[in-house]
Amino acid sequence: MSGFGSIADAPRHILSALRIGRIERYVLIQLARALGVALAVIAALVMLIDFVEISRGLGSDTDLSGLRILGLMLLKSPAVIVQLLPFVFLFGTLGAFVGLNRRSELVAMRAAGVSAWRFVLPAAGAALVLGVLTVTVIGPVAASADGLFQRERARISGSVLGAEEQQAIWLREGEGPRQMVIRAGRQDRANARLLDVTFFIYATDPQGQRQFTERIDAPSASLSAGRWRLFDAVGAQTGQRAVRYATLDLPSALADEEAFERFARPQSTPFWSLPGQIQRIEDAGFSSTAYRLRLQSLLSTPLAFAAMTILAAAFSLRLMRLGDLARMAVAAVVLGFAFFFLSQFSAAMGSAEVVPPFVAAWLPAILTALAAFTLLFYTEDG
Repeated sequence: MSGFGSIADAPRHILSALRIGRIERYVLIQLARALGVALAVIAALVMLIDFVEISRGLGSDTDLSGLRILGLMLLKSPAVIVQLLPFVFLFGTLGAFVGLNRRSELVAMRAAGVSAWRFVLPAAGAALVLGVLTVTVIGPVAASADGLFQRERARISGSVLGAEEQQAIWLREGEGPRQMVIRAGRQDRANARLLDVTFFIYATDPQGQRQFTERIDAPSASLSAGRWRLFDAVGAQTGQRAVRYATLDLPSALADEEAFERFARPQSTPFWSLPGQIQRIEDAGFSSTAYRLRLQSLLSTPLAFAAMTILAAAFSLRLMRLGDLARMAVAAVVLGFAFFFLSQFSAAMGSAEVVPPFVAAWLPAILTALAAFTLLFYTEDG
C-alpha cells in the first residue's frame, strides 16, 4: 500500500519539482557542463570520421585542399551530430549525476529530504526545451547544410554520381486536358539536368478519361523558364512514325530546379519545408512515406531527449543505493543503444509501410519514456 501511496503522490512531487530553486539550478548547471563535454566528444569523433571519409572519397577523385575538405566536413557533420544528440543527453546526464553521486552530493540531498523528482524533472524539462530548439532551429540549419554538401559533392565529382542520383525518378505534372508523366534514369544535380528521360503525354477527353497520345525519349532534359528543354529527342504520337528533334521545348508548371528540390533526401529537407514537400510529392502522385516518417521523427525528438535524460538519471540514483557504478552505467548505455536500434528498426518498418509513419516515429520515444518513468518510480518510491 505504501508503494501505491507514493505513486499517488507523484503529481505533488512533479508540481514541486517545477519550482526551480537553488538545488535545481545547481543540478542544471552541472548537467549543462556534462552535456557540453559529451557534445564536444561526439562532435569531434563525427567530424574526424567525416574528414577522413571526404578525404578518401572526394579527395581521391579530385585534388582538394585541406581547407576545402574542412569546409565540406563542416557542411556534412552537423546533420550526423543532430542525429546522435540522444546519446549526448544519455552520456551527459549519466556523467553529471554520476559525478554528483561520487561527490556524495546526491546522498546529502536525499538525506535532507529532497525528492529525486526535484532535480530529475527540471533536467528532463531542460532536455525537452533543447529538443524543441533542435527541431525548430538547429535541425533546419543542419539539414540545409547537408543539402548544400550534397550539391557541392555532385559539383566536385562531376560525372561521378552519388547513389541517390543514380536512382530512377518519376514525376507527374500538368493541369487540364494535358498531363505528363516523366521518368528519368538518374539526375545530374550539379548541372540541373535529368538524364535518360522519357515523357509520357496523356490527353483527357470530355468524359474525364485519360488517353495516351505521345511518347518522347531524350538523353537529357533541363528545366528553365517554365519549360522542359529536351536535346536530341525522339517523339512518336499514337499511330504515327517517330520524329527526331535536335531540341524540343515542352511547357512546364514547375519552378526552376523544383524537380530536383522535391526529390531531395528527407534528411536534407528542413523541418519547416517538410509539410510543403509532402504536399508537392503527393500532388505528383507519389508516395511521401519517407518524408512523413522524417517529419514525425523530428516531432518526437523532444520526447526522446527527455526520455534519455530521465533514463540516465534514474540509473544514477540507483548507484547511490546499490554501489555498483560500473554495472549500472553499462546497463544505461546498453539501454541507450537499444533505443537507437529500436529507432532504426522502427524506421525501417515505417519506410516499408509495415506500420504507419506516426507509429514508427513515436513508438521508440514513448517506450523509452515509459521505461525511464517506471525505473524512476521504482527507484524513488520503491
